[in-house]
Amino acid sequence: MSDLVVRGASVWRDAGWVDEDLRIVDGVVASEGGEPPAADQVVIDGAGLLAAPGFIDLQCNGAVGIDLASEPERLWELAGLLPRWGVTAWLPTIVTTPPEVIERALATLAEGPPPGFAGATPLGLHLEGPFLAPGKRGAHPRPLLRSPDGAAASGWSRPAGVALVTLAPELDGALDLVRDLVDRGVVVSLGHSAATADQARAAVEAGATWVTHLFNAMAPLHHREPGLAGVALTDERLHVGLVADGVHVHPDVVRLAWRALGARMTLVTDAVAALGLPPGEHPLGRATVVVQDDAVRLPDGTLAGSALSLDQAVRNCAAFTGCTAGDALSAASAGPARVLGDSGRGSLRPGRHGDVVLLTPALEVVATLVDGRIVHDAR
Repeated sequence: MSDLVVRGASVWRDAGWVDEDLRIVDGVVASEGGEPPAADQVVIDGAGLLAAPGFIDLQCNGAVGIDLASEPERLWELAGLLPRWGVTAWLPTIVTTPPEVIERALATLAEGPPPGFAGATPLGLHLEGPFLAPGKRGAHPRPLLRSPDGAAASGWSRPAGVALVTLAPELDGALDLVRDLVDRGVVVSLGHSAATADQARAAVEAGATWVTHLFNAMAPLHHREPGLAGVALTDERLHVGLVADGVHVHPDVVRLAWRALGARMTLVTDAVAALGLPPGEHPLGRATVVVQDDAVRLPDGTLAGSALSLDQAVRNCAAFTGCTAGDALSAASAGPARVLGDSGRGSLRPGRHGDVVLLTPALEVVATLVDGRIVHDAR
């Protein structure tokens, strides 16, 4: 029996901080007062640190030179790098690409981790495209976009490895596809869309439950036509992803969104291969992007993902909105877990996965544990 305890840290227990030991047995958070500790118990000194549920990134396209849209076979390599930013689980995100890239990504996921793997757990793919509105495609290549096609998506299901699909609800056939995907256990998100409020609500009625990077690649909020953004801010059935880098969304608007959304806000990175690399040119699928001044753009200036890490998103969220550290941490853990319907993650209650991030009071990552195993330790 493996046994690990974090001693001396303040532990985030869903709604508040408690000063108590955090014990993980066989990869699961254990109850206090359970079986006596094992003789070979691993002890982590958490004095002066915060212990929070591990972060879950629902939208990560790449990092450190790895671009999943062109090299999906490097999925597990990327998973091994993410814990440095506190990420313990994630959705490898495939932007609009030829169909064979999706098949390669699913095959790599199905093969499972390589021997000796230690890293963030992939919870299924996030397919961002190809069923997107051409006028709101952002960095997605227009020639590869297509109308919602049940035949093309016939193999997409949660058991097959597809956890989340982003699509534009106003496209012909979109509502039928939303219903089909939801029936197969896939979370459907609305994004890259010029949808009206009525079209967005129709997709919610059909089963959509998330919104991809609020305000970006969607019709702007207007007082007479609120569009997808307005529905995202007001419909309690939706959780909403937001890239809190201060570039995709101005800090004042992040604060406004937080006031409207509260616990419905889920922090995402939309990170591309440029994350962790110096400024300059880097690949994104078939395109080349330029990283400068904390922004990732196509040569024409179009935003193309980010170089944001999830721990920085948490710090930004707290700074931009004035929310508590616990609330910001929950937006990167409990919130994403709710989106996926994953009751085993996003909390440090007994019985949950031993996915933990240890942070300084300034929310800097010190160590990351996945299923009770230390996979990153900055010390």
